[in-house]
Formats: sequence, C-alpha cells, structure tokens
Amino acid sequence: MASSAAAPSARASRRTTVFAGAGLVLAAFAVYANSFSGPFIFDDLLSIPQNRTIRSLLTSLVPPGGGLTVTGRPLLNLSFALNYALSGDHVWSYHALNLLIHLLAGLTLFGIVRRTLAGPGASSRKPVAPSFLLPQSEAMFVAYAVALLWTLHPLQTESVTYIVQRAESLMGLFYLLTLYYFIRGAELSHYGRDREIPPSTAGPGDQGARSSGGAPSRSGWWFALSFISCLLGMATKEVMVSAPLIVLLYDHTFLAGSFRTAWRWRGRFHLALAATWIPLTGLVLHAANRGGTAGFGVSVSFWSYAATQFQALSHYLWLSAWPHPLIIDYGVRWMASVGDVAPYAAGVALLVAATSVAFVRRPALGFLGASFFAILAPTSLVPGTRQTLAEHRMYLSLAPVIVLMVLALYAWLGRRGRFVLAAAAVGLGWLTVQRNTIYRSDATIWRDTVAKRPGNVAARNNYGNVLSLAGQPGEALAQYEEAIRLKPGDAEAYYNVGNALTRLGRLPEAIAHYEQALQANPNMPDAQAALGVALEDAGREDEAIAHYEQALRLDPNFTDAHNDLGLALARAGRLPEAIAQYEQALQLNPALSDVHNNLGNALRAAGRGDEAIAHYEQALRLKPDYAAAHNNLGNALREADRLPEAIAQYEQALRLYPEVPEVHNNLGISLLMVGRTEEAIAQFEWALRLDPNLAQVHMNLAMALESAGRHGEATAHYEAARRLGFAVPQPCD
Repeated sequence: MASSAAAPSARASRRTTVFAGAGLVLAAFAVYANSFSGPFIFDDLLSIPQNRTIRSLLTSLVPPGGGLTVTGRPLLNLSFALNYALSGDHVWSYHALNLLIHLLAGLTLFGIVRRTLAGPGASSRKPVAPSFLLPQSEAMFVAYAVALLWTLHPLQTESVTYIVQRAESLMGLFYLLTLYYFIRGAELSHYGRDREIPPSTAGPGDQGARSSGGAPSRSGWWFALSFISCLLGMATKEVMVSAPLIVLLYDHTFLAGSFRTAWRWRGRFHLALAATWIPLTGLVLHAANRGGTAGFGVSVSFWSYAATQFQALSHYLWLSAWPHPLIIDYGVRWMASVGDVAPYAAGVALLVAATSVAFVRRPALGFLGASFFAILAPTSLVPGTRQTLAEHRMYLSLAPVIVLMVLALYAWLGRRGRFVLAAAAVGLGWLTVQRNTIYRSDATIWRDTVAKRPGNVAARNNYGNVLSLAGQPGEALAQYEEAIRLKPGDAEAYYNVGNALTRLGRLPEAIAHYEQALQANPNMPDAQAALGVALEDAGREDEAIAHYEQALRLDPNFTDAHNDLGLALARAGRLPEAIAQYEQALQLNPALSDVHNNLGNALRAAGRGDEAIAHYEQALRLKPDYAAAHNNLGNALREADRLPEAIAQYEQALRLYPEVPEVHNNLGISLLMVGRTEEAIAQFEWALRLDPNLAQVHMNLAMALESAGRHGEATAHYEAARRLGFAVPQPCD
C-alpha cells in the first residue's frame, strides 16, 4: 500500500518539477528576448572578432595571451570557436549560447536548492540541518522562487548579454553542476539507494563500488560527472578554484555532519576534486599574470587592491537587493585613506564574523555566507590593474544571497510571501529587459557609463572612440580632452586626441598629441604607427618609416603596421622591402584583402605582373565588392594584353563606384585599344564631367577624337591638356 501510494506522489512531484523548469525557461526567454541583437562591445572585440584562434576548433584550445578575457581559459575560447563555426561574426548564436548557459545554470540551481531543502525523504536518517528542511511542496516553491529571482535578476545581465562575460556564466554553470552531481551521487551512496549495491551491504563511502557485472554504480556515474564538471570549470575561469572546498563544506553541512565523517565517507572523491587544482595551476602559470593585468606580480600591491574590495563587496550586496544603477565598467578607484576604507571594512568584518558564528550554531546559514565569500575570494584577493569592481563577479555569488532573502521572507510571511516573491520576479524581469536595451550599441552602453560614472577615464575614451567612428570627431575630442583633464598622464587619451585631430584635418596638432602619448608610454605600437601615418601625410616619409619600424619592434604581429610600412617603402621606391612587409602581413593573416591589393600594386610596379594578377584576384575572392582591386586588376590585365578581361574588371569597378574618373579613363584607354572609339570617347567625357581638370584625360580624349576624325574637338582638348600642364607635342611641319 505504501509503495502504491508513493508512486503517484513521485509522479506528481516530477510533473511539478517539469512545470517549474518550463516556467523558468519561458520567463528567462521573455526577459532576454531583446538581447540577441546586441553587437560585440568592449572586451568582446579582442576576444571574439579579432581572435584568430577561434577560427579553428583545434587552435581554440590554445587561446591568445596578453590579458584578454580568453587568456588561459581554453574551454571558454573553444565555446567561442563553436559559435564562430556556426555563425561567424554574426552575434545571434553567441547570444543564444549565453542564454542557454544561463538557463542551464538556473535549472541546476533549482535542483540544488530543492534537494537541499526537501531532504532525501522520510526513509533517511535524521539530517544535520533539520531547520532547513521543508515539506516537498514548500521546498519546491522556495527552490523555484530562488532560481527564478536569480535567473531574472538584472545584476546577471553583464554575464549574459555582454557576450565575452560568458567566462563567468559558463564557469558558474560548471560550478553548480559540480555541486549538483555530487549531491545526486551522495544521496545514492549515503542513503543506500544505489540499486547496483544492496543496501544491506553498501556503506556510505561506497560511491566508487561496482556491480557484480563490473559496471560502475549509479552513484559512481554521478561522482564522475561532478569531477568532469569541476575539471571543465577550471578550464573556463580561475574563480572555479573554490569549488572543491564548497563541495566539501556542503558534505559537512548537509550530509556527513562533520569534516571527519565527510572525509571518511567520501575522502577519495574530495581528493579527486582537489586534484583539478593541478591543471588550473598550469593554466594560471601559462597565462603569466594575464598579460600583467592580474596577479601577485603586477604593479598593484596586494594591500592597495584589497583595500578597494571592502567597498566592492558592500556594493555587490547593495546591488543584490537594489540593482540600480548598473554599470558595465566602474573603472579603477583606489582608496585614498584609512578613513575611506574603515566603514566598509567594518561591515565586511561583521559579515565574516556572523558567518563564522553561524557556521558553528546554524551550519546551513554559515554555508551560505561561506559560499558568498569563497566564490568572490579570487577576484577580491588577487590584485588587478584594470577593474576594482565588476558586476559580473556576482553572477554565482548572487545565489546564496537570493537563497537567504527568500528563506527569510518565507520564514516571516509563510505562504503569503508568494505574492511578494511574484511581484519581485516581475519587477526584476522588467529591470532586466530595460538593462538589455543599454547593450543595443556601443554608443548606448558607453553613454550610459559616462552618465553614471563621469570620472571613469576608460569610459570617456571608449565613448569618444564610438563617437569618432560614428563620424563625430568634434564630440569625440571633447570626451578625450575630459579624460586628459581627469588623468593628465593618460597615454591612451593623448593617442585618441591625435586620432580625432587627424580626422578633423588638424595634422600638426595630431602629431603633437601622438608624441605626447609616446612620451607618457613609449611602448604603444598603435601610437607609433598612427604617428607614422600622420608624419607621412605631412611629407616626413623618413620619420614615418622609423615609427612604423618601432611599432613592429614592439609588436611584430602588428599587421596594420606591416601594411603601412609597405606603403611608405613603396612610395619611396623601395619595392623589394615593401613587398617583404606585405608578405609578412599576409603570413600573419592571409585574409587581408587590402594587403593583397597593395602587394599586387608593388609586384606590378616591380614588373612581376603575373604575381600581381594573382594577388588582385585573391583580394577579390576575399572581398568581391572591392572596387579598387577591380580597377588594379584591370590595369594589370591591360598590361598583359588581356584587354577583354581588363574591360570587364573596369566595368565591374564602375558598377560599384561610378563616380571615379580614374576608372572611366582606364576603361576608355582599353576600349580605344580594341577599336571601340566612340565608347572610349564617352568614357573620357564622363571622367571629365566628374573632374574637368585632369590633363591626361583631356589628352586621351583629344587622341580618341583625332582618330575619329573630329579634329576641331580634338584641338580644343589638346589646348585644355596644355593649359593644365601636360606637355603636348607640337605637330610636325
């Protein structure tokens, strides 16, 4: 009778669980539906579209160095490679995978909380934390409320909508799976429900036991999945380091009752989890302080950085309860005095003390506090030079905070708390929808950041860059100048001012600002190359070449500098050296259509026409609408006496850009050479309508008219050519 009664109850529980999971998925889709069109922004750019290693699944396992978000995180890099294989640089698949990861994390959190609150069932022995046990239906609701609020909370948008912060959400998923799979395995082994091991003979520590047929026990499979999840998390982000400790703490708190018992029952498994620190250590060492941006060997001392984290932790807790304002980049803010630190340090110390007391008297509450601090410990204790506060760090740490809030509300209001929780879910979801709109473009995200954090120098620079690319160099200049006012020695701001002044045509001022940038930081290859371009435009070619060469000494893989140096050398008549620079750029990145075109020009000038044609054709395979390459290929084909093909290339160039007089002239020459005189005359006339001051075109038109017997018209164009400086030969007597 008891068994038959339990079966419908179990089926009802499964149905409720499925409905709850479906509701969670639908709610998440509803609030993140407007995030799929958000472009690559900020750190996305270097880690995704400019990251060549994700072009192949194999090379993605060796992510680039230099302190990028993907540095030292092969699984994260691999996930971007999968997206690239699916959609290239189109963002939809990246957003879709980010949301899927977040959904799976929310469902896993739901499972963890439900199993923890409901306990293993009536047949089990007395649990360690009886005050945390609830009836099955109540545990289901509380777990659902926790997962729903955590999933919809706007504090999570930085880890879901900001694509590159998949680092945090993917690590969070593996962290939660590590704990969930452990709980499943521990339930089976701990309570004798592993069907492969008779309960009368199986002890609590038999998670690694095998059935008589040699197959691993059911609990063994769960423990294996937990270990694999932990290993994958270590390959995703370093914050995973605390997962083995949290699993051990969970075992102590909710299952074994003491560390000694947990070790006696499941010591081998806990050792296996701890062993995942070995590959993590290798990845951290290989990342080499993340390009000098984080680690104990960077320019920031431990104490200087740690002093900032008391305020950061306090702010995280405030945003958990009141998520406004949310900011993508807080910049760097160092504490000026002990007085600045003291209030926040006192608050954090009080929380640590409360966690310690709770760990003894109310272990379940102590577990929540310990989880919060353990997850944040790596980013709070390891110094960094770029960010002292970042919202994505709260992705996983938000879970224990939400659990505590929901349990407190449930203890206070009981079932009546459901209405409050429902209202909170709706409110948080609406705020998430609104926050996602800020990610719709670079302009909106940086305008929002500057408005909320006006003293953030990096935000000023980034907003200025967005304005400059949008064709607003004057507005960009105002942002850069404010950045310099806030931080007078900021090399990036001087460099950006130089770029804006270049676009405004104020070349001498631009050169001066590039030089100031290099005085502040001589090791800026971008500034060296930009100064080279400005000097070349000012007619100072030798100085320009020196700066291009310095840029390449600083960064030998700087393809733009190789290309710019090649252009400068070609203009100086140093064709072999120019060709070598273009070839070096193409070795680094064979997909640069403009470099193929430039190399074609240099090869053609060096008399290597067939090779030039091959590179023009490659440029057009990479970029079929490249009008300049069509024109240049036409020139090379004409010189190779392949006139019909040359005419086709010129015509294609004119279909793309019909307002280029040079191409009309080239087409006219080719038409004249094949005897299509009237068509040639029409092309020369078109070129002169676009620019009447082209002496060579007047000369070409005069010769075409002469050959057509239109001598009077030809004479007029000979005179025009002579007037414009063309040396027209005098007729013989």
